[in-house]
Amino acid sequence: MQQEQATAQGTRRAPEPPIHGPEGFEGMRRAGRLTAEALDLLMEATQPGVTTEALDKLAYEFAMDHGAYPASLLYRGYPKSICTSINHVVCHGIPNDKPLREGDIVNLDICLILDGWHGDSSRMAYVGEVPRKAQRLCEITYEALMRGVAAVKPGGSTNDIGRAIQTYAESERCSVVRDFCGHGLGRTYHDAPTILHYVEASYDVPFKPGQFFTVEPMINLGRPAVKVLGDGWTAVTRDRSLSAQFEHTVGVTETGVEIFTISPKGLHQPVNPAA
Repeated sequence: MQQEQATAQGTRRAPEPPIHGPEGFEGMRRAGRLTAEALDLLMEATQPGVTTEALDKLAYEFAMDHGAYPASLLYRGYPKSICTSINHVVCHGIPNDKPLREGDIVNLDICLILDGWHGDSSRMAYVGEVPRKAQRLCEITYEALMRGVAAVKPGGSTNDIGRAIQTYAESERCSVVRDFCGHGLGRTYHDAPTILHYVEASYDVPFKPGQFFTVEPMINLGRPAVKVLGDGWTAVTRDRSLSAQFEHTVGVTETGVEIFTISPKGLHQPVNPAA
């Protein structure tokens, strides 16, 4: 959401990220799994002719049926339960009654609160058969996410994530969005640390076991510049190039990293129907 907007440049001292124990890990596993189950449902429902409003309703009903609540609903005035960002929309696209079209790519972003814990995740979905360039962007973005997650371990720091993502994305001639970032979470929706998806020498937070945060790179086929539309939420690429995003909620362990939002059905990446 809007609080994720990157403001690390010029930071004098970063807030100290909360440290969580075994109870926190258990809570995040439950919240993360439910969020992943919701995304599995949404990805299966994303088809040509379906509206993002219908997907939003599906997500809300899923949350209610499972004793959870969508964190984004009415958060700072945001009107919906999920974000649906299509094609050149970078993030925070608001669901509406316009049908999805064959060839669209759409980011489905949801955060569910379960027993006070937040599970936050997003994935790209293909609407029917999509062009190869769009498919390639989604593949690069997913790989960038997983490289960023793999960089998390005690003794490292947040710039390890940024370095892994930026180096890979730029080697594939794509760009990393600077205007938005990942964030700490747990019992709070947005917390320390800020997770940049590029290297920033003026901001670097050490990893410690018990930290929870999201890794959620936004990768553009064109230039990294974005602008926010008049609704105050929807961010789009300035050059109208395609944009993609994947997101996991993770926890730093004693030996590495645990991903809380893995798909139970293995639907981490979309598949072209013609494949």
